[in-house]
Amino acid sequence: MTPARMGTRSGTGIGRRRFIGTAVAGLTAAAGAALPAVRDPAPAQAGRPPAYRPRGTRPLFLGTYTSTAGGGAGIGLGTYDTGTGRITSTGVVTGVADPSYLTLAPTGRTLYAVDEQEQGGVTAVALTPDGAPRVLGTRSTGGAGPCHLSVHPGGRWLLSANYLSGSVAVHPIDRSSGALGERTDLVTHSSPPPGPGQDGPHAHQIITSPDGRHVLAVDLGNDTVYTYRLDTSAGKLAQVSYAALRPGAGPRHLTFHPSGVFAYLANEVDNTVVVCGYDRKSGRLTPGEPQSTGTGPGTSYPAQILVTRGGGFAYLANRGHNSLTRYAVEAGGARLRLLDTVPVGGDFPRQIAFSPDERWLFAANQKSGSVTVFSVDARTGALKSAGEPFAAPVPVCVLPL
Repeated sequence: MTPARMGTRSGTGIGRRRFIGTAVAGLTAAAGAALPAVRDPAPAQAGRPPAYRPRGTRPLFLGTYTSTAGGGAGIGLGTYDTGTGRITSTGVVTGVADPSYLTLAPTGRTLYAVDEQEQGGVTAVALTPDGAPRVLGTRSTGGAGPCHLSVHPGGRWLLSANYLSGSVAVHPIDRSSGALGERTDLVTHSSPPPGPGQDGPHAHQIITSPDGRHVLAVDLGNDTVYTYRLDTSAGKLAQVSYAALRPGAGPRHLTFHPSGVFAYLANEVDNTVVVCGYDRKSGRLTPGEPQSTGTGPGTSYPAQILVTRGGGFAYLANRGHNSLTRYAVEAGGARLRLLDTVPVGGDFPRQIAFSPDERWLFAANQKSGSVTVFSVDARTGALKSAGEPFAAPVPVCVLPL
């Protein structure tokens, strides 16, 4: 979540969002241009989407807010040049309310979006090789302000996090169409109690561990990361452990090292990162000591942390400081060493993402209405601006394929 969407909230995870939009009725898909052709779609390997093979370009999707001034009309469609990183707009999928976070099915044939409304929802969008994306329908998340979602590796279940109501939900996915069924579970984070200055639990992320054995939910309001087991037959979550961060940390986003035995946590409220040990058998997460984001004095709110596929470097998006921090990952994943920060070239980088080949890093800058692109040096991890920002209406999520 972010100050622009929270009313009295000022970027510290405190306060409640004031919703100014209303639900969009009659979901329909209307894209200004078709997606680039998709050839030989096949299930993704190692959690990665299948290869799209248009000449010189690949698809890109943008999440935005539709209920704020200057916001978008739905899910933005575009392409990026594989040689330069340059983004080109190709249209929009309308009829999706406040699609602030996006994710792709393992098959690559369905896109999922949260509808970050007071009556929260999740929407499925079919991607076709030779036509415009088509909205398949929306299901209620049973909570308010859903801000994150992910697909369980088996492709059968969609997991979502309701920020304002501090709950996580599970929806079944139809194997053939990718459409969503009615919710099978809803779990509210009722304990431990909220952290300093918080009015309740605020679930900010829900992901599956690399080995697929556990589901982890990051709650900013409770300063806690919860570990669940997912019953893959019934779509039910059973809590097996939880990890408490120091009071007032405000954990926001977790990402795993490729080894699967370490994870890195970005804390929004106290402006730190934490290296965590992870026990694959029990699912227990053990946080280490808070570390610097390299942003110095002043106000900044870490948003998201990424790790390279080879496990050598990590990158953190800093809102407020408007920068990207680069870390060297050492000791097999057990240690982060701060290398530098570079200006992101925009205002309030809400989310960052790699291209599948990790040649490019994209940053969605919410307040400046721009997406900036950086080339990534495979040897040093250094970032270099790839040119002028791409203008977009309130971009809060970028998903390059």
